Amino acid sequence: MLSNFVEQIATRIIVLEGWRASLLAVVAGAASSLSLAPYHLFPILFVTIPVFVWLLDGSIAPTGRSNPLRRSWPAFKTGWLFGFGYFLSGFWWVGKAFLVDADDFLYLLPFAVMALPAGLALFWGSAAALARLIWIDGWLRLLGFAALFTLFEWLRGTILTGLPWNVPGYAAMPTPLFMQSAGVVGLYGMTFFTLLIATVPAAFAPSVRSNFKRAGWPLLPLAAILCVVHIGYGFWVLSGADNATVDGVRLRLVQPALDQREKWDPALEADIMARYFDLSNADKGPQQNSIRAFTHVIWPESSFPFILTQRRDQLAAISRLLPSTTTLITGAMRLEKPTDADSDPKVFNSIFALNGNGEIIAASDKTRLLPFGEFLPFQSFLESLGLRQLTQLRGGFAAGTRRSNISLPGTPTFLPLICYEIIYSGAVRAEIEDGKPRAQWIVNLTNDAWFGLTAGPYQHAHQAQVRAVEEGLPVVRAANNGISFVADAYGRIAESLALGQHGVVDSALPVARSSTLFNRVGNRPIIFLVCLIVIGLIVIGISSPRKL
Repeated sequence: MLSNFVEQIATRIIVLEGWRASLLAVVAGAASSLSLAPYHLFPILFVTIPVFVWLLDGSIAPTGRSNPLRRSWPAFKTGWLFGFGYFLSGFWWVGKAFLVDADDFLYLLPFAVMALPAGLALFWGSAAALARLIWIDGWLRLLGFAALFTLFEWLRGTILTGLPWNVPGYAAMPTPLFMQSAGVVGLYGMTFFTLLIATVPAAFAPSVRSNFKRAGWPLLPLAAILCVVHIGYGFWVLSGADNATVDGVRLRLVQPALDQREKWDPALEADIMARYFDLSNADKGPQQNSIRAFTHVIWPESSFPFILTQRRDQLAAISRLLPSTTTLITGAMRLEKPTDADSDPKVFNSIFALNGNGEIIAASDKTRLLPFGEFLPFQSFLESLGLRQLTQLRGGFAAGTRRSNISLPGTPTFLPLICYEIIYSGAVRAEIEDGKPRAQWIVNLTNDAWFGLTAGPYQHAHQAQVRAVEEGLPVVRAANNGISFVADAYGRIAESLALGQHGVVDSALPVARSSTLFNRVGNRPIIFLVCLIVIGLIVIGISSPRKL
């Protein structure tokens, strides 16, 4: 029988010790990342997550250790090793950015590739340690496992500005059909249900002291119901999805595919601007034969190798490019002069909107900066040691204090998000509401050329696609080197341009949905639920003799 086979595998894994257990944890964690973009091999979690659970079943401290920290060390180690494998396999492409200016940053490559996964794995190690402290024989241990890992994934996306990249919930949302549940429970709700469902095989193999081979049956119908509801809800939502577009709005997204090594070279300024101008005015047929056919032309993050506001010649050239009926939305650096002689000027990573006269009519600064990419923690001290962030801007970029929706004449209000600002599930919601009328679309400008033709840009684009579903807002994404797209409020891609290609994306603007449940309530309900589960398991564990 299948259950006997699973039991045999589980028993062998539970009793593993030493380097064999450690190696299996790292390999299983690394394999788990294949469930994410661009591979989307979600079924692999039905193997790797049970292996993780069985390794935790066997992570028992030696007899006599009464200190909770010492008792939880084996589980922490197992969780850290699994997380290290997961993040190393899912984040290896970060090292690509250190090869752009290899003369200056190559020595940091091993540190970046290894240190980032090691740091993020601390959250998984902590979740595993706490889960093992409240470990209860049978399927309840799996409930605690899913709850605590969801809680710590939320903490990972929150603490110290957070880095909620490759959260496991994305594995269950490879296509729009499977994304619609995110509009109800959000990314972390999907993470809880994903982890819980993936543990089902572990429910049919006994843990260390269990003699109840049918102990997992309560979880099977629950998992089946969740899967049916998840897929059925997606079918139901998409069957009634609105395909309408906003009257009078035509978009052209420019993807120049500039090599990151050349993007900031002042000697190539003329060639760079010529590429932007030529693509913006490209002839793609009778209805799209020039820039005049579009109400909005959108360029990616940090489009210019100079401070735009200091270049009247370039502003004049843009005014000659733009018809009076066309607005340019572009990424650009913004310089803010100091108020006193002793202060340094501040440079912001910003979004500008320019009208046909070359006038900047709206702007918004990036509020969440990328550590080590746009700034250094303890900037002055580390600079004194000779270190620089990847952008090599002395002093680093300054963070905007407040993000504001942008309203342009004859255009629905939009929320500007620069680069990885769009990966913060729930944070987008707060900034959209903020006591003002809800934005009707999201503009996401990014530059993924740092990471070349790796998995990173695919992961970034997929996360932006899920934000559209969570918020019920279309996402218009312009990237320097891909992936540029227009996604409607259901996450369906209307038009796109692939990674590594240069060209334009021409599209109408899809209409927004009415506010989703997640847009209204955010992550509070799911965080409350997982905390309630953890408290309940603690109470059960205290009163139950079956606690391991």
